Amino acid sequence: MSSGRENYREDVVGRANVEDTPELLAYYDELEALEAGALWTVANKIEPWEPQSSSVPMIWRYRDLREHVLRSVKLVTPEKAGRRVIYLNNPGRRDVAAAVGWLYSGLQVMHPGEAASAHRHSASALRFIMEGAGAYTIVDGHKMTLNANDFVLTPNGTWHEHGVEASGSPCIWQDGLDIPLVNTLEANFYEVHPDLSQAVGHPVDDMTKTWGNPGLTPGGGAWDKGYSPLYKYEWTRTYEALSRYAEATDGSPHDGVLMEYINPVTSGPVMQTIGASMQMLRPGEKTTAHRHTGSYLYQVAKGKGYSVIGGKRFDWQERDIFCVPSWAWHEHANLSDGDDACLFCFNDLPVMRALGLYREEAFADNGGHQPQD
Repeated sequence: MSSGRENYREDVVGRANVEDTPELLAYYDELEALEAGALWTVANKIEPWEPQSSSVPMIWRYRDLREHVLRSVKLVTPEKAGRRVIYLNNPGRRDVAAAVGWLYSGLQVMHPGEAASAHRHSASALRFIMEGAGAYTIVDGHKMTLNANDFVLTPNGTWHEHGVEASGSPCIWQDGLDIPLVNTLEANFYEVHPDLSQAVGHPVDDMTKTWGNPGLTPGGGAWDKGYSPLYKYEWTRTYEALSRYAEATDGSPHDGVLMEYINPVTSGPVMQTIGASMQMLRPGEKTTAHRHTGSYLYQVAKGKGYSVIGGKRFDWQERDIFCVPSWAWHEHANLSDGDDACLFCFNDLPVMRALGLYREEAFADNGGHQPQD
C-alpha cells in the first residue's frame, strides 16, 4: 500500500544528514556530560515527515474478555480495588497504559448492590454501557440511571461515583479517559470524597430532562463550565436521531451517517479534551478510506462488520472495541444486507482542533479502498 513515505528522503537539503567523525563523537560525549546534545543527531526523529504513531491497530473482542472481566468480581472488591476495571493495553503504549495514543480504556464491572466510592480527578472520563440493568452514575449530586448503549460523562474535576441498584443485574461498561494525556502534561490530581459518597441533591435524571430536549434550552438556564451539562446521552434518542438523519443524507463516504455528541450550550465537544460520535453504516455499506490526525477508539453498539486499518482487516461484532491510531488509513464495512450497524467512538479530536493540529486526507488509489495484507 502506498503511503508516499517512500518519497521522503533524508539526504536532501533541509534535513539533518551529518556523518559521524571521531571529532564529532567526542563532541557529542562532551555535550552529553553537560545534559545537552546536538539537534542534528535527533532532528529527523523528533520532526518526522508525517505523524509516526507508536500505537498499533488493535481489536479487543468482547467474547474473549467478558469472562475475565466477570471473574474479577470474585477476586477483588470495589473497596479494595477502588474501581474494578480490566484496562486495554496497546502494545505500543504499554508504558502509559493507553489503548491508543493518549487515550485510556477499560471495562468496569459491578454487581447488584455494589457502589464505588466517590472521587474526582483532573482527567476527563466517560462511560459507555455494554450490558446489564440497574446501573447508575452520580456526578456532582446529579444521579443518572443507565441502560445499554447509553453514554455518560464524568468531566474533569467533578465528584462522581458509580453503582448498581440491588434490584439490578451485573453491569459492564467501558470507561474512557484522557489519563495518559493529563499525565504527560504533568497536571493530574486525584481526590477521594471525604464521605466516600455524595448526596443526591437533584431529581433523578434531571440533567437529561433539562438539557436533552432537541432544539430547546431551559429558559434562564445558565451554564459556564467547559463541559456539557447533558451528562447522559441516551441510546434510544441517539439511534432515533441517526435513523432520521439517514433519511435526509447520503452520509460521508468515509464514515457513513455520522453524528457527533455535543455540548448543547456551545454546540462544541462534550468535553474539552475528549470528543465522541455515533455513526451508522447502512445495510451492505462499505466506506472509502481516509486518515487523520488524532486517536480514535471505537465500540460496536449494533451490528456486525469489519474495518480495514493500515491495510489489515479486523472483523467485529456487538460490544467489540477497536482502535485507529493517528494518521492510519481506515475504512469500515457493514456485513449485513438487511440491518444497519452502529459504531460509538471517542477521540482526542477536541485537542487536535484546539491546537490547530487536525489534518485529514482521503485514500486516492484503488477506488478509495486499501489493499489488504
